[in-house]
Amino acid sequence: MKVAFVHQPLGTLSPPVKHGSIGIWTYEVARRLAPSCNVIVYARRGPEQAEIKADGGVEYRRISSGLDDRALKLLGRHPRLQRLPGLRNPKRPFFASRFAHLEYGLRVATDLRAQQCDLVHIHNFSQLVPLIRAFNPKVRIVLHMHCEWLTQLEPRLVERRLRNCDLVLGCSEHIAGKIRRRFPQAASRCAVVYNGVDPQCFTPNGHGSIGERGVKRLLFVGRVSPEKGLHVLLQAFGKIFEQNPQTELRIVGPEWVPPLDFIVRFGEDERVADLARFYRGSYLSHLRQMLSPGVADRVSFLGNLPYPELAALYRAADVVINPSFVESFGMSLVEAMACKAAVVATRVGGVSEVVENGESGILVEAGNASALAQAVLRLLEDPNLRESMGAAGRRRVIERFSWERVVESLLSRYQESCLSRNLTSRWGRGGQN
Repeated sequence: MKVAFVHQPLGTLSPPVKHGSIGIWTYEVARRLAPSCNVIVYARRGPEQAEIKADGGVEYRRISSGLDDRALKLLGRHPRLQRLPGLRNPKRPFFASRFAHLEYGLRVATDLRAQQCDLVHIHNFSQLVPLIRAFNPKVRIVLHMHCEWLTQLEPRLVERRLRNCDLVLGCSEHIAGKIRRRFPQAASRCAVVYNGVDPQCFTPNGHGSIGERGVKRLLFVGRVSPEKGLHVLLQAFGKIFEQNPQTELRIVGPEWVPPLDFIVRFGEDERVADLARFYRGSYLSHLRQMLSPGVADRVSFLGNLPYPELAALYRAADVVINPSFVESFGMSLVEAMACKAAVVATRVGGVSEVVENGESGILVEAGNASALAQAVLRLLEDPNLRESMGAAGRRRVIERFSWERVVESLLSRYQESCLSRNLTSRWGRGGQN
């Protein structure tokens, strides 16, 4: 079987990929499929990247899309253009329209026609589906959603695109279940394939609960962005510090705040909609300003770190915390659990599929700094509980979230799709959008 993965048009890929959950998923899965499949990965071409690169049995084909870049810059300078007829509906934002990333989609679609792939696996951007279908009428198309866009966009827009999909994947049952309920005609074509982790890289070897000088270490890993709830974490840390001044907090990840249209303006939860207030100025600067002089010395913003350093921080952490308001899966939680770290997270999105509350971690309500602080303090005060939850988390990762399990699940879904009835007889053909 010849398989092509189509990365999001937002960023480049350069193996080995160690940052960005979707890029990591593509890299890790593609190289594990390569021994049994002919695998191609499409991604945007960076300034210094070769058009074609082979790595680990996978062919990376980089796509130049300068016209897309110029179009986005024009829209940035003239936001009124986004209110053109057909784009005025907030449920039809420009980023999800057929005009967004059009050059990228056309170049991928035409190159795919020459490659004669059996199956094309697209991440998140549903507007690429009809383009690829138009140039490749017989190929099997998989649309893989790592966010809630399909159920947040205008249903008629999504329905026309789903008609051209053989399989729709969600990175969690939270995502897949919403798609099934919103689009019952697609329910039989909708399934779950989780994100994963390498348990040999993220390993508990050398795990210790208390650092030097008796310091208790808390850790957050992820983007520094409002929907990740770091302002709530800092409020909670203030409460934790009052009771345990020997505690420190490390924050790992880049400041990258997605456009308002991507998450906040879609938010059905008032708490998510309220995050718009953080879009004035730098979110990282806001976080730093929240810290009182005594607390500021105990909080470190470390930026991106390579895998070996990140795994070492997980192993050194007493508690790993995810205070998100929106979370489709929770990659940092799986990495932490693989390292046998105790975790505290918010009960949102797909998190409850990753963390079994009371068994492999503690879940609390999003936005509740007091509940977050109490859960962390409970673990800090009970080393036996930390140890038991860490052990349960490691077992859960091995059983459900290793890359080997992910690839097994994916191949099973591919085979089911290839055995299904012809797309035309099942759906009919809708108009492109």
